Amino acid sequence: MAEQRLALITGVSGFIAKHVALRYLQAGWSVRGTLRSLERADEVRAALAPHLDPAILRRLSFAAADLTSDEGWAAAATGAHLLVHTASPFPMSQPKDAAVLLRPAVEGTLRALRAARAAGIRRAIVTSSTVAVIDETRAGTQDERNWCDLTAPGTSAYAMSKTMAERAAWEFVAKEAPEMALTCINPGFVMGPPLDRHFGTSLNVVRRILAGRDPMVPMIGFVCVDVRDVAEMHLRAALRSETAGKRYLAAAGTMTMPDMARVLKAAYPYRRIPTRVAPYAVLRALALFDGAIRGILPSVGKMYDVSNARAQAEMAMRFIEPADALLASAEWLLTNKAV
Repeated sequence: MAEQRLALITGVSGFIAKHVALRYLQAGWSVRGTLRSLERADEVRAALAPHLDPAILRRLSFAAADLTSDEGWAAAATGAHLLVHTASPFPMSQPKDAAVLLRPAVEGTLRALRAARAAGIRRAIVTSSTVAVIDETRAGTQDERNWCDLTAPGTSAYAMSKTMAERAAWEFVAKEAPEMALTCINPGFVMGPPLDRHFGTSLNVVRRILAGRDPMVPMIGFVCVDVRDVAEMHLRAALRSETAGKRYLAAAGTMTMPDMARVLKAAYPYRRIPTRVAPYAVLRALALFDGAIRGILPSVGKMYDVSNARAQAEMAMRFIEPADALLASAEWLLTNKAV
């Protein structure tokens, strides 16, 4: 029965999405992945091929569909049993115009859900983020009951986009598609080994530390998770009907950027990896010339603690430790000469 199931995975060329596609294929599903351009189909196929038997890889197909256009979505959704919506922009630096992220995130989520409903799909998994959960105005450990406060000073365009997109998904199901069972997965800072050289912003942070580009590192805390655990949660959500109507934090623990630098320095002592903490005044000066640093300024000195108790209890998740996810990222980057 499982072999007859077809999962529509949006933005299948993404770092997380490739791992999600891999897990679904390994679990016996067929996968149809959406791409803005079918020119990237060979890239995705090549990334998955080393991990799959050729017969299984033949269950992977593609459809052209863009978050900003209605074209292609009806055809992409036809015949699918499940929507897994992973596509969303995640920038290294924050854009000057928040609409650059907000519009495709919110409209794209609704476009995918509407196409799914029209095609008769009654089950949806949406990739959100921990930034949609963490409320900066609250202290203490936070969980799935919390929501980002969009009015809080310093809320990034990315946090706004993920929060508004997830809220839009829940509102759509409540008002327009009550027959649709929705689960949201909220990953933190995603590390772990990519399946090819087209990886996300988070690994660029690891690469930047390994490259020793900066003399010091900022005091920023990350709620971390391994990409393999994120993919596993996307699969388990689909297989467990009791996860419908809920959101789940994909989070293994917190690491600061200086923590990361120290772990990497211990593992690779021959590399010029900075471990000194950068004073805020220095970061402000560097931000004048570096968009990536400018984007992280509002987060300097802030630490958040979240609970993964729901994922452990209801999905039986046992998370890869953040340091292990970090080292897996570094090993892949260095082995593949990506630093």
